[in-house]
Amino acid sequence: MKTILIDAWNTFITPEGVNREIQKILEEFSNKKIILTSANEEEKIQYGIMNMPYEVFSLKHQPNKDDPEYYKKMLKHFNLVAKETIYFEHNPNAAEAARSVGINTIWYNKDQPNLDSLKTSLLDNL
Repeated sequence: MKTILIDAWNTFITPEGVNREIQKILEEFSNKKIILTSANEEEKIQYGIMNMPYEVFSLKHQPNKDDPEYYKKMLKHFNLVAKETIYFEHNPNAAEAARSVGINTIWYNKDQPNLDSLKTSLLDNL
């Protein structure tokens, strides 16, 4: 069963808190879910990336998510295979870095969110 990787800030978490519409979509899937961030501990508090409904993974900017090495380390940490994951990310550079290591990545346009498209993409790729 594939693992769903979720971008933290500006996707799953906004200044208003957890995006409940995205969470509702994610809850329709029994797949394991992991929230990905580059935030250090202070930033996690600042941005509200605390007490999340899913496990949170961060390398605390060592490196950031726009570096393919981040995803290689994350996959190794969880003992995951890239082709057995699907990831949605708002930052085009981070999305490209994830794609470069073989992770099926959906670019999520935070400025024009399309939750129906997100759900369809998840359904099509899980």
